[in-house]
Amino acid sequence: MTSQLFDGITARRVETPRYTANVLERPGDGPVVVFVHGNVSSAAFYQPTMLALPEGVRALAVDLRGFGDSETAPVDATRGLRDFSDDVLAVLDALGLDAVHLVGWSMGGGVVMQVALDAPERVLSLTLEAPVSPYGFGGTHGADGIRNDDDGAGTGGGGANPDFVARLEAGDTGGDEQTSPRVVYRTAYVAKPELQEADEDAWVASMLTTKTGIDNYPGDAAASDNWPGFAAGTRGVLNTMAPQHFDASGIVDLAVKPPILWIHGDKDAIVSDASFFDLNQLGALGVIPGWPGAEIAPPQPMVTQTRAVLDRYAANGGVYREVALPDAGHAPHLDEAAVFDAELARHIGV
Repeated sequence: MTSQLFDGITARRVETPRYTANVLERPGDGPVVVFVHGNVSSAAFYQPTMLALPEGVRALAVDLRGFGDSETAPVDATRGLRDFSDDVLAVLDALGLDAVHLVGWSMGGGVVMQVALDAPERVLSLTLEAPVSPYGFGGTHGADGIRNDDDGAGTGGGGANPDFVARLEAGDTGGDEQTSPRVVYRTAYVAKPELQEADEDAWVASMLTTKTGIDNYPGDAAASDNWPGFAAGTRGVLNTMAPQHFDASGIVDLAVKPPILWIHGDKDAIVSDASFFDLNQLGALGVIPGWPGAEIAPPQPMVTQTRAVLDRYAANGGVYREVALPDAGHAPHLDEAAVFDAELARHIGV
C-alpha cells in the first residue's frame, strides 16, 4: 500500500549507499526541518505538521527502511536504532544537507537521539514527540533505566500481537476487530479520533505500509528462563529498542548540546509510566497471567526516565523544555495540532 499525499506535499526517491529512501517534502528556502516517524507508521503522518510550518521553512519527512514507500532492507537490532539513524544521515548526505532541525516521534525520537549521539554537528535542535525512553522500550526500572534481566525478557519481537501483525500483512482496513490497525490507531495512537475522521483512512494506509517479517516488523525472539518466557532477539524493528541494544542516555555527555523540545500527551497509551504496551504493566494489571511481581518484573517508568535524562542533560549545560498536553495521546501533533505546531515553530526560531 502506498502512502497518500496531501496537497502541497511532494514525494521523491533518494538513492543512498544504504537504501533507497522515500522522502516527502514541502519546499522552502529557509531553515530545514526533518521529521522522523515512529513504529508502524510512515512519513505520511507528518504531512499536516509540515504544511502548518511558517512560510519559508523547508520540511522533509523520511520513510525509514521497511516503512512507507522506502526500500525494504533488513534491520540489524544489535545496533539498536543505528540502522535507522544511519539511514537518516545518509539521506541528509544525499540531499547535500549539513545541520538540520530534527523532529522524532515515538521510535523516531530514539532515532533522532541516536543521530545526535553519532553526529551532533548535524543537529541544530531536537524535538522529541512522545519519544521512546532513552533506555529503550520495556525491561528496565527506576529513573536511571536499570535493566531487569540481562536478556531483555519480555521485550522485542516476541511481544507483538501475532493477530495484529497478520492484519498488517493482509492490509486489513476494517474497524471491527480489536487487533485491526484501524482500531489500534483509534485507541492507542490518538486520544481524539473524532478530530481525525477526514484523514483516518490516510493514517491507516500509512500504518499498512509497515513491512512484516523477521528482519522488519516485529522481528525475532529468543527463549528466556525469565518471565514471560521470551527475550529480545537480534533482528527486526521491535528488538532495536530492547534495553541491551539501545541506550541513548549518553546524550547527557555531548560536548555541544542542541536545544531539546520534549512534547508528549498525558493520555499516551504507548509511552507512559503505565504503558499498555509494556508486558510487565499488563502482567501487573492481570491481563497477562503469571506475572511474578514488581520485585522481579517491574513496569518501566518511561516518562520518568526521559525526564531524568533530560534533567541531567540540563545539569550538564544543555537546555530542554517540556510541554505536557493533558488531552493528547501518543500523537500530540494530531490531537493538539495547533499547540504542537506553535511549540515547534517557537523551538526552531521561526
